[in-house]
Amino acid sequence: MSRAPAVVVFDVNETLSDMSPMAGRFEDVGAPTHLAAAWFAGLLRDGFALTVAGSSQPFAHIGAEALRVSLQGVPLTESLDDAVTHIMDGFQQLDVHPDVPAGVRALADLGIQLVTLSNGSASVAERLLEQAGVRDRFAHLLSVESAGTWKPARGAYAYALERCKVDPMDALLVAVHPWDTDGASRAGLGSAWINRGGGTYPGHFTPPDLEARSLVELADQLR
Repeated sequence: MSRAPAVVVFDVNETLSDMSPMAGRFEDVGAPTHLAAAWFAGLLRDGFALTVAGSSQPFAHIGAEALRVSLQGVPLTESLDDAVTHIMDGFQQLDVHPDVPAGVRALADLGIQLVTLSNGSASVAERLLEQAGVRDRFAHLLSVESAGTWKPARGAYAYALERCKVDPMDALLVAVHPWDTDGASRAGLGSAWINRGGGTYPGHFTPPDLEARSLVELADQLR
């Protein structure tokens, strides 16, 4: 991008929140920790599949149902219902990545309006940002549940733009997920890929406009 955006739209799960403790939730109920990554990937896959088919279900509902499938046959230390509840409750206990508080403050200090747009619920983002002490830096906490379609469908990004009353060219989507930055680019927004792990961006997706190792580095690039 040649100039700072009017609005930065943040993805929430994994972009702002550190989801690594979710593996411990699986261990708590007697399930292998490696199931956590496969379950979350399956959750997203099913949400995307419903979106492509023209349908939509809440993130929490798909997550719980995907857990029931993932945990079938696993010798759990508690009932399946209790295990599902314990794991799903983990979303409400997550913390942000270490770079998030300083990065959010730096971006807000540039005069950029900050919002979130999550495939999950707005209440999870609310608790997460309150806990991190940066809730007051965000104008809106948005969920695709109000858009009627998941990201990366164009309609999800259009919903955020409508709520913020900005044109696509004046907004920047920030995410760790290449599928999200690609979707935003196709919807006309700018995109920034947060590459905390030093990975390689997939060549089959639209390249992001910006790449940074942290939100602090992203703020520096937008100065």
